[in-house]
Amino acid sequence: MTAEQLTAAEAARAIAEGRLTSVALVEACLARISARDEAVRAWLHVDRAGALATAARLDAERARGTLRGPLHGVPFGVKDVIDVAGLPCTHNSPLHRDRVAGDDAGCVAILKAAGGIPLGKTDTVEFAAAGNLPATRNPHDRSRTAGGSSSGSGAAVADLQVPLSFGTQTGGSVIRPAAYCGVYALKPTWGVVSREGAKLYAASLDTIGWYGRSVADLALVAEVLAIPPAAPRPVAGMRIALCRTPYADLASPAAHAALDAAVRALEAAGAVIVERELPPSMGDLNGTKETVMSGEGRAAFLPLARVHGDGLHDRLRSHVENRKGITPAELRAALDHAAQSRVAFDSYYRDVDAVLSLAATGEADPVAPDHTGSPLLNALWTLLHTPVVSIPAGDGPNGLPLAVQLIGFRYGDGALLAAAEAVARIIDPWFGRVRIPG
Repeated sequence: MTAEQLTAAEAARAIAEGRLTSVALVEACLARISARDEAVRAWLHVDRAGALATAARLDAERARGTLRGPLHGVPFGVKDVIDVAGLPCTHNSPLHRDRVAGDDAGCVAILKAAGGIPLGKTDTVEFAAAGNLPATRNPHDRSRTAGGSSSGSGAAVADLQVPLSFGTQTGGSVIRPAAYCGVYALKPTWGVVSREGAKLYAASLDTIGWYGRSVADLALVAEVLAIPPAAPRPVAGMRIALCRTPYADLASPAAHAALDAAVRALEAAGAVIVERELPPSMGDLNGTKETVMSGEGRAAFLPLARVHGDGLHDRLRSHVENRKGITPAELRAALDHAAQSRVAFDSYYRDVDAVLSLAATGEADPVAPDHTGSPLLNALWTLLHTPVVSIPAGDGPNGLPLAVQLIGFRYGDGALLAAAEAVARIIDPWFGRVRIPG
């Protein structure tokens, strides 16, 4: 197995044990980027010289017997709405084409302190909201989208260009790219990871998440970010609620078939599957999310509108101008409904270990000039502030990845990761193997 094919957990272990150098790993990732960038276009900026220089310093420290932390020498990508000191942070917007970050975002600073190496900035929908779409293509089929808005982050990890990458989610922007590209991702509980240094869209929804090629990769980053772990557990005896959500009719037959196959496999392994849809009291959660996102987006994009006027993309100015006509009372009611629904969810599913649902509407959509796929199957969980793991679950009729998502309970991210590791062993046909796109 070549260096770029290692998962982050495998690479970190190999570096710690002296079987791999950080320079060799970074060089392998850079070589993969050079070979595949024209096809996948996951990056807006690659810090080749800086990453190699940092890798050399970390190798020298390792030779002296010093490890900075669990990610010593492991490169990671950063969505280009998250600051990395000294690197461009353009938000994929012409308004910030010359912007260079002065400080690290909180999540980046923590990974760097643990020995991680920022490899560069990954492509994104403009401001992770609307406007310019990313140039990124799905590494399994260039005619298909990689999802959005964390398009480059998901594609770069799937294409073996980097073992880890940060994304952000306000609707479905972490989980959908993972599902489309066939990798793992964690959208953690809202607020457990600092959003300092990341572009704001909707303050009560925005969440920093990350991608890896195994649940162990996700757990490794969670450890570095001080998210409390939970003990490993077997699938046998686990109680899992099956919830297709009110938006299930949007999903393709292939997506439903993948979810059905996952249920059968889990039951065969001894899990107890409980079919339980969301209670009627929770109402239209996506409509609630849209009201919150638009209402809070008004404040987030007001400064850009005041400075740049018509230079700000029309869809973003629509928030500032409140073209939906959201009243203060309606925004307050939406926020109240969201808060009440979070409590209702905890109560309604308190007798299960996790909830299993559709991760996307199906295989990745064809590339389009105005969208990167539907977030409707993800947005409700974002509104509920629950942690979510995307787990690959086979391929669809076009040979493209399908996925399911496993949902946990607020501040139970460690327990969710422990459950996801057990579930992934059962339902991911690529578990423990390397999938090489292209």
